[in-house]
Amino acid sequence: MSDLLNDKIKNTKTFTIISHPDAGKTTLTEKLLLFGGAIQIAGAVKSNKIKKTTISDFLEIEKQRGISVTTSVMNFNYNGFNINLLDTPGHKDFAEDTYRTLTAVESVILVIDCVKGVEEQTEKLMNVCRMRNTPVIIFINKLDREGRNPFELLDEIEEKLDIKVKPLSWPVGIGSGFKGVYNIYENTFNYFISNKQKVEKDVETFTDMNDDRLSVILGDSTEKLKKDLELVEGVYGKFELEEYLSGTVAPVYFGSALNNFGVKELLDSFINIAPTPKARETTSGYVDSTDEKFSGFVFKIHANLNPKHRDRIAFLRVCSGKFERNKFYHHVRLDRDIKFANPAVFMASDKKLIEEAFPGEVVGLYDSGIFKIGDTLTEGEKFMFKGIPTFSPEIFKELRLNDPFKSKQMDKGILHLTDEGLAQVFIQYHGNRKIVGTVGELQFDVIQYRLQNEYGVDCKFTPVNYHKACWVIYDDDSDINELLTFRSNNLFKDKHNNLVFMSESPYQIEKAMMNNPKAKFLFNIEYNIETVQEEN
Repeated sequence: MSDLLNDKIKNTKTFTIISHPDAGKTTLTEKLLLFGGAIQIAGAVKSNKIKKTTISDFLEIEKQRGISVTTSVMNFNYNGFNINLLDTPGHKDFAEDTYRTLTAVESVILVIDCVKGVEEQTEKLMNVCRMRNTPVIIFINKLDREGRNPFELLDEIEEKLDIKVKPLSWPVGIGSGFKGVYNIYENTFNYFISNKQKVEKDVETFTDMNDDRLSVILGDSTEKLKKDLELVEGVYGKFELEEYLSGTVAPVYFGSALNNFGVKELLDSFINIAPTPKARETTSGYVDSTDEKFSGFVFKIHANLNPKHRDRIAFLRVCSGKFERNKFYHHVRLDRDIKFANPAVFMASDKKLIEEAFPGEVVGLYDSGIFKIGDTLTEGEKFMFKGIPTFSPEIFKELRLNDPFKSKQMDKGILHLTDEGLAQVFIQYHGNRKIVGTVGELQFDVIQYRLQNEYGVDCKFTPVNYHKACWVIYDDDSDINELLTFRSNNLFKDKHNNLVFMSESPYQIEKAMMNNPKAKFLFNIEYNIETVQEEN
């Protein structure tokens, strides 16, 4: 392994931030960028005074609604570390996009609202992290509001998220009496002055709990802080790095992202303890990040990053070796060698041309339609990276065109937008009906908005009575004779030409399985693996 590759890996951190909606994820994202120097002023979310939206929300519909509905990729440097932050949708309707993003990161910061505590979406996201043993740091946010007791919150986290916690910072006060956070990991207390838009430069640091200045600032809170820290040490014990890296213990930080409380402590600790790029599983075993030969996989595709130019960007996570501009790489699924003249790194929608990229980094590749989520690039090897499934949708609606002369635009638009992975389109086996499946209602609003504004297509969605979509895997038509003969109206093809059975009830699925025993009915698949694999 070259010294350059080794140094790049040691200094690279790739992570994502996840949370229940409105817990403060996008605000925390901006404040991390602010401390990292990637931006100079933050736009307060939903502020009437500041007409600037958050940097990570760049789709027009995101700016209008004040929520994130797609994954943004941002790169910045902090204290000599190359940090890749993948900002995911917080809304539960976009959980599948969040899941795929988790396949491209080494660690996670989970944001919890100190007022509401652990919420339903928090539990679902944490379950996904636990499935992959992803290391998690918890940031308890909004300490500037009148929230719940910190010890009560920690008990709830351990119970509902089924993970041990270890506080590495501790709040002094809460709500109107919130004065700052004590950094247990660094043994310092940082007193911040509220500033929602800029990093406050005048920060006092205390290394001794008996410092007279600390007592002046905190007053009666000083003794309570000492007692709380003694209790924390007694209940939660010593922080062990390996327990965090194995995903069994979650370090906890407290703060207020909106007011810049506790964010710097979180970021400083993150670069010290978060994992660097690791080995990843492929169809031919594990590929280590230190391998000299380049490899990477596509985890996200974004159509119309710039609507005026109709561009498609495939986001590639570099897993090993060095990616180089204008060098030929092997597209494993297509069995073709391709070179890329304009690879880029991103700050949300802003991009910068790059000459090379290393493990852990995310590269944007201009896509002429050759990529699908899960595709692998190598230097000639024929393995595929594993673990990027597509799930059966939960809600189905038929896409109907209001203007019959726009059918070509609609076909093009829905294929492009579903390439991004936020929805799936199923075309009737004998016919042209288009059924769109999602995991949430909000996705239909997003798709309809983007079809109208990016493709000029006036369309509508009408509900249909489908319960589940099952991919049907078979060797010969005789294996699915009963489906073809008696259930042809329920048969569709997905955009990759795989057969899909759309059932109207659980009983209908059971009957189809019973009457077609040689076929496999799958509720999720990995499209680009040579043999379709059933997920447990």
